Amino acid sequence: MYGIGQLQANYVRMQPSSENQNNMKYKKLAISLLVLASLQACSSWIYRIDIPQGNYLDQKDVDKLRIEMSKEQVVYILGQPVVNDPFNQDKWYYVYTMKRGMSDEHIRKELIIYFDAGKISKVEGDFTLAETFNTPLDQ
Repeated sequence: MYGIGQLQANYVRMQPSSENQNNMKYKKLAISLLVLASLQACSSWIYRIDIPQGNYLDQKDVDKLRIEMSKEQVVYILGQPVVNDPFNQDKWYYVYTMKRGMSDEHIRKELIIYFDAGKISKVEGDFTLAETFNTPLDQ
């Protein structure tokens, strides 16, 4: 059998020294920092998709617009508007936004079409109107 003295001696030998404890702490800290740094580096490698929303309009389509066109003709050329003003049915909004996934670039284009008696009366927005815009189709 073991005496109390032998048990205490065996217990002391089983305990890691303070130097070993400090080394273990530093190893754990180094591993934690290494894992954290590698995860941070991976975040820049994640591919982020571009997010387009709304009506994408080409300048060539906007160039087809003419004063006094009907709503049906506008829908045929540009498609349905993204936003219909519920308080003013004679004002249509064509809005396009693009958020680039890999950069902080945001693109926003809009075209606002005003109607009077169901015919185009005015067009505003980020597109230039063709020289022929003020010439009605009837002429």
